[in-house]
Amino acid sequence: MTDQPYGKTFARWRACCPQEWQAYTHHAFVTGLGDGSLPRAAFVHYLIQDYVFLVHFARAWSFAVVKAETLDEMKTCASTVDALVNHEMALHVETCAGEGIDEATLFAASEAPENLAYTRYVLDAGLQGDFLDLMAALAPCCFGYGEIGLRLARTCAPATPYQAWIETYAAQDYQSVMANVGRMIDQAVARRLGNDPAASPRWAQLQRRFTTATQLEAAFWDMGLRAA
Repeated sequence: MTDQPYGKTFARWRACCPQEWQAYTHHAFVTGLGDGSLPRAAFVHYLIQDYVFLVHFARAWSFAVVKAETLDEMKTCASTVDALVNHEMALHVETCAGEGIDEATLFAASEAPENLAYTRYVLDAGLQGDFLDLMAALAPCCFGYGEIGLRLARTCAPATPYQAWIETYAAQDYQSVMANVGRMIDQAVARRLGNDPAASPRWAQLQRRFTTATQLEAAFWDMGLRAA
């Protein structure tokens, strides 16, 4: 895999918020997933909240279909909705079922404040802004989980009970979806901002959206740890 598996735009956004990105992708929650030390109660609480998050995340990607300007953008966004609703959410349902929590309970779960803050921020980015605003807000979750999954797949403890979670995000299916999203974002940026997007007056705003969403991702992990 190349040094930029998810495209040039994401690499630029990530490089401009290194501390925030490190705090998110190397959070204590993530470390606990890898070495198996994460308390089960924290993981289950996170899964319940993440299921609710994914409901809104899928809605945001559906909104991206409306904001799209090309057929390729529409197809990529629609396929991402399918991956979220029919594949990623299945992991949450299966794992929580083992804890005695059914899907109806997951769907009806109350949202934690961190969940509300993050999901509404993403949806607001799409309502206030255009396709690129929405992509900048969505990108940290998509690509961050891809990075985390690949890293933990290489470094995790053999006996970690969170192997299924890790494999979901390290799997080729997830990585292929993310690679397609990265290519689409690069093309969308070039289409709207030209070949030197960083010189555009809009670039700083997009960077702020990406950085803020990254900070909200780290806060989501904090929420999970508090349930331990």
